[in-house]
Amino acid sequence: MTMTTHTTTVGTKENPRLPRLDRETASTLAATEYERVAGLLAGLTSDQWKAPTDCPGWDVRAMAGHMLGMAQMVATYPEMIRQQVVGSRRAKRDKVEMVDALTAFQVQKNAHLTHEQLVQDLRRVSPRAVRLRRRAPGPMRRQTLQDNDEWWTMGYLLDVILTRDPFMHRIDITRACSVPMTITADHEGVLVADVVAEWAERHGAAYDLQLTGPAGGHWKVGSTDPITMDALEFCRVLSGRAPATGLLATKVPF
Repeated sequence: MTMTTHTTTVGTKENPRLPRLDRETASTLAATEYERVAGLLAGLTSDQWKAPTDCPGWDVRAMAGHMLGMAQMVATYPEMIRQQVVGSRRAKRDKVEMVDALTAFQVQKNAHLTHEQLVQDLRRVSPRAVRLRRRAPGPMRRQTLQDNDEWWTMGYLLDVILTRDPFMHRIDITRACSVPMTITADHEGVLVADVVAEWAERHGAAYDLQLTGPAGGHWKVGSTDPITMDALEFCRVLSGRAPATGLLATKVPF
């Protein structure tokens, strides 16, 4: 049996997307994700830093520069403003999306660092990034921004996207370098469950989802044919990194 999808009103200018996770959980996930990214990068060989990733034009080194740059952006308010201004100016100059201009600037900004310096800087700046994200005042968290065709609150960006982004890039790097990824139910499992909840809201149809692996679980609403796949591959598909059909074609931002 199938079920007709409905159009969600979440993500509009009048009803922007909010984080589902409470602030304390979001902060814990952010701190753990930064730690796991730094640990992964610290263990890579020189050749692995050169490996191409699923993100066009980025090898592991460029991806790491972006991840450091994003943490730097939310570590202090002056750096947040500076990166936003530079990204906006470059987007207008080059006629590209703001996010593309911003991430390109982050890669360029950190390109001079050695691999060791990059990891050290990430470990140094991460606690400050977590603190700013956690302590962002209510008026700031309620501010809205447009991402393509939908609207988010700053709270959604700070609590959700800024942790999903390094999580997904950690998947990218482990795939590119053929190294194992640290996966636990109390970290990756929580991130995946939040993705599942948002995906279900976005498509609004009956689903029977069985995700395998330590980050997996079973979610079901209504009666329909089951979908069974690896939890991390599910995230890759929803991010647009792998082909998708049916309900899996419903994208979720990372």
